[in-house]
Amino acid sequence: MSAESAEGKAKVFDELVHAADHLAFNKQRRLFHVPGRIEVLGKHTDYAGGRSLLCCVEKGFCILASARNDRGIRFVDISRNSTARWELTSAPIVPPTSWAIYPVTVTRRIAQNFPSAQSGVDVVFSSDLPRAAGMSSSSAFVVAAFFCVAAANNLDQSEEFQANIQTKEDLATYLGCVENGSSFRLLAGDVGVGTFGGSEDHTAIICCQAGQISQFTFCPTQFERTIAVPTELTFVIASSGVASEKTGDQQQQYNRLSVATDSILGMWNKVYGRSVISLGCAVASSSEATPQIRDLIRAQADSSVPAAFLSNRFEQFIAETYEIVPAAADALRQSNWSEFGRVVDLSQSYAEELLENQVSETSFLARSARELGAVAASAFGAGFGGSVWALVESGKSAEFIDAWASSYRHRFPERESARFFASKCGPAAQEIAV
Repeated sequence: MSAESAEGKAKVFDELVHAADHLAFNKQRRLFHVPGRIEVLGKHTDYAGGRSLLCCVEKGFCILASARNDRGIRFVDISRNSTARWELTSAPIVPPTSWAIYPVTVTRRIAQNFPSAQSGVDVVFSSDLPRAAGMSSSSAFVVAAFFCVAAANNLDQSEEFQANIQTKEDLATYLGCVENGSSFRLLAGDVGVGTFGGSEDHTAIICCQAGQISQFTFCPTQFERTIAVPTELTFVIASSGVASEKTGDQQQQYNRLSVATDSILGMWNKVYGRSVISLGCAVASSSEATPQIRDLIRAQADSSVPAAFLSNRFEQFIAETYEIVPAAADALRQSNWSEFGRVVDLSQSYAEELLENQVSETSFLARSARELGAVAASAFGAGFGGSVWALVESGKSAEFIDAWASSYRHRFPERESARFFASKCGPAAQEIAV
């Protein structure tokens, strides 16, 4: 983490300590920092069993947690002066606070999966992540909430934890299942937040390394390699000001791509008598699987899921997983910036033309970043709004931000909430020594 970012975080933690004192928290306290993430590449690949290139941003959640002597849960957001209360139970009364759905989902699942969890927790937190901007603020909140309750109850010492979660990748996958409602090994599922996503976000937040871009494959989650980002380059992030929510009206758009993936896999499993768990597993099972799937898509006549949409979804998955991500990682390792930029441009075009999950704002940001000299630029996250990253020369990042922001605000003056900032690849979620 840069010295400037570290200094800013230290000030926030001081504010959290003062807030905890004012709120009469228990004096035995734990501090955590949980970052957001950049999906460098790997658009809608994780839940389908594909590949992603990931790193953390330096922005994120600063959290102070203190165990309670009862089952009460209290979360206080000092940046919004907002408080939510509920109980550590499998059937909590959900507070009306809109953001509470994420920690409530976590505590409900903990109560179901870990019977030894009996202690509630007081939490005070602040986040400098742009909200609903595609940087996984929701998944970071899920991870943060789990860290707080897990610490209060020593969950890592429980029989259930040790039987099911042995690695960081396991924990990330479990928390992805908490968010989407799925079961993980012997830890039974429940209602999540309503999205049918994977564990890419949680994997980045828990497993990535400072100064590195990490390549993972999913279903199951497996680390493949890391590539160092040269110090002379830095990411600049543009939050478009178009909210990319995982709840509410955008949930159906987000889930449409996931449902299409399930439809393709379901057709193939049914026709060929298989029971593989992901599209990636199906493709890897045989050299014949890819042409078989293409034939099935052409032959299907379910008007509720048009064949053209299924075909586009499948072709984007194949290209992103088996061509674009490996080629980009190779180019990054070799410092072949023209090739890296070309491959990233291809990923962006497939998002626009095949996934159809881009909006005018994110397409403009990616295109204008390249015109302004970025090594590469791409939208990332679920889509339908959110953010765009650009990789630029570190010494010119401030100048680039000014030019990029100016061109965007000229084109979209109504997007007053758009934010632009530079970030190195930051560290993963971690406990901060008191």
